[in-house]
Amino acid sequence: MTPALARACAHAVHVITPERRVLRAGRASLYVLERAGWTWRARILRVPPLVWLVELGYRLVAANRDLAGRLLFRS
Repeated sequence: MTPALARACAHAVHVITPERRVLRAGRASLYVLERAGWTWRARILRVPPLVWLVELGYRLVAANRDLAGRLLFRS
C-alpha cells in the first residue's frame, strides 16, 4: 500500500473490484451491499441522482463518525 492510498483509506472505505476498478466512499459501500445480497437495492441506489445522495450521506456520516456511532450503536 502506498502512503497516498493509506491516507485516502483513513478517510473513506475503498474497494478494488475483480476488474481492478477502485471504488471509494458511497460507491464502495453500494458495491459491498450488492455482493452481500442487497442486489436490487444497491442497483437502484447507484442510479443518479440517488448515488449522489448516497455519497452525501456517506460524507456526512464519515465526517461525524463519533456522533453517528453514538446514535446508531447505543448500548
